[in-house]
Amino acid sequence: MKLNNKMALLALLSTLALAGCSSDEEKDASLTDGSLNGANGIGDASTSGLNGGSSFGGSGLNGGRYGAHGANGLPPEFSDPNNPLSKRTIYFMLDSSQVQQDFIPVIAAHARYLLANPSQHVVLEGNGDERGSREYNIGLGEQRAKSIGAMLKAQGVSEAQLSVVSYGEEKPVAMGHDESSWELNRRVELAY
Repeated sequence: MKLNNKMALLALLSTLALAGCSSDEEKDASLTDGSLNGANGIGDASTSGLNGGSSFGGSGLNGGRYGAHGANGLPPEFSDPNNPLSKRTIYFMLDSSQVQQDFIPVIAAHARYLLANPSQHVVLEGNGDERGSREYNIGLGEQRAKSIGAMLKAQGVSEAQLSVVSYGEEKPVAMGHDESSWELNRRVELAY
């Protein structure tokens, strides 16, 4: 009978431990190979690539006025393809955690939003492609997320508003085994 009580207690503790690891708080940084990003428009805001083909001159960033919040709890600027706040995925070069120049205005827009909304919190979720060991990809994903976090903090964002999590290769958005798929998986997602 004591064994059943111990197993029940162990199951309860395991459940509580897993409940503490919510998907909002833990996500992974990604591996990136930027050699093809420019050619495919991934990192180029002037193209119709993955950034939505918009410029960074969107409205709603002045004065900290972000209007009514939408159904997802975020203001409408996050849904406006002409606003850099709608871009919440940062892509990286292969084996790199250095943020590419094309994404600096996007990160700056998110920093301004977080500064104007100190109660908001963002999880920097690092992800990588399938190449490399699991441990390497987890580490690289974390480095990528931390590099974005460092840029946000350098612009005045409170560390309390940021969380970093690395998923390595565990949460791919593209399931292929080619460069175009790997390119999409080398990313950090900003999850509010």
